[in-house]
Amino acid sequence: MKRILIVDDSPSWRKYHTNAINQLYPDKFEIDTADFAITANEKLYLNEDTPYDIILTDMQMETNFLPLYAGEWLIEQIKKMKNYYKTGIIIISATPTIRMIAQKYNTDYIPKSHCRDINAYRVLENYL
Repeated sequence: MKRILIVDDSPSWRKYHTNAINQLYPDKFEIDTADFAITANEKLYLNEDTPYDIILTDMQMETNFLPLYAGEWLIEQIKKMKNYYKTGIIIISATPTIRMIAQKYNTDYIPKSHCRDINAYRVLENYL
């Protein structure tokens, strides 16, 4: 079973992402969540021996990391961790620059406006 970490400051979005993934891929993923980039970073270190396979992260969360978005800061931390070099990263955000950010970090992305269509989560098939 693949492990996913969903990072979003909105409890309703964390729940929505979890439900959408479980509906599309029952029994394929073990899902963990974090409410902020800092919390997610702590979970990454705590799980370094058994790293997450996929990380879905929002961009606009806590503002401690300006001029970067919190999600960008988190991606930079993930890319520095040797045990996470195989981990897939998917940005899920409403920021209008999501495509440019995804290209900058070589990640997949789903605009939040597309998340209402459950098929947007089919990008996870790239990681099965």
